[in-house]
Amino acid sequence: MFYWIYRHLDINIFQYITIRAGIGFTIAFLLTIFLMPKFITWAKKRKANQPIYSLAPDSHKSKSNTPTMGGIVFLVSTLIATILTVKLNNYYIIGGILTITFFGAIGLIDDLGKILNGKNEFGLSPKTKLILQFIFGLIVGSVLIFANFDTNFYIPFYKYPIIDFGLFSVVFWALVMVASSNAVNLTDGLDGLATVPSIFALASLSTLVYVTGNIVISKYLLLPYITEVGEVAIIGATLAGSLMGFLWYNCHPAEVFMGDSGSLTLGAYIGYMAILGKSEILLLLIGFIFVIETFSVILQVISYKTRKKRIFLMAPIHHHFEMKGWAENKVIIRFWIIALMSNILALITLKIR
Repeated sequence: MFYWIYRHLDINIFQYITIRAGIGFTIAFLLTIFLMPKFITWAKKRKANQPIYSLAPDSHKSKSNTPTMGGIVFLVSTLIATILTVKLNNYYIIGGILTITFFGAIGLIDDLGKILNGKNEFGLSPKTKLILQFIFGLIVGSVLIFANFDTNFYIPFYKYPIIDFGLFSVVFWALVMVASSNAVNLTDGLDGLATVPSIFALASLSTLVYVTGNIVISKYLLLPYITEVGEVAIIGATLAGSLMGFLWYNCHPAEVFMGDSGSLTLGAYIGYMAILGKSEILLLLIGFIFVIETFSVILQVISYKTRKKRIFLMAPIHHHFEMKGWAENKVIIRFWIIALMSNILALITLKIR
């Protein structure tokens, strides 16, 4: 709508991505703040509560009556704010909307299965989720190929492409989105733990995508320039705004959880933005908290299967610190601090080429 106002009513201020990103952020934030209490009331009446994993620390038992699927609210707010602020005839915007819609649908089906049956085991099986995620990742990747998106692969600190993946890029991009999706999902185990690092990641990646789509700044920083891709920074801003609204109710002690509908989608979209910003490797630093959470699970499984010994008291690693006696709020805020510092370091690397 705001871009239409610029084109047809000649209100020049609305041509700028930064202005529309700010408007989108505000709309998404206010929508989430307004809608979330209504959703919480509805979810409590329907007993749409989060099933608590049987082996979780005892402190989590008190959360069994907390509503879940709050991710649906902030995703809807994001989509509404996006439609109002972006240039819709942009393939990268279409890819972003498809990412949110597809992965949100996977998470919603998984959440409903758990809620209706009262146990985590009754959601989608891990194998089914992975297959669906990969298929949808391939579809989104195909949209990028259709848009003639650059298939060259870049690494930090080096201004030239390393290799051109060609059509294999579709598979690589799908893997990035699936890995990122599941990493955020694993992190979503404490009140606000996945929310704030996701906001930091979206801020960093929106900056990267904006720079990549700006011919002057990208040239100055020796980054690849991709025309029209900067528009996607608006979706990143709207999603960050909706997450800020969600955090109002998700901070400790949480009144609502995002569920898989939120966490799977957040991770997938973070991966999508990393692809557009040619920052797939830098994503390891931008999403450092998600990376260490994922690796803690991988190491725990490998160690137990090969040595019958556990490295951590419980995985993912945030549960390990809980078992060691850290207060939940202390774990959360310390992880937030790590996430902030890793994102600052990631942005610093932009000047090193």
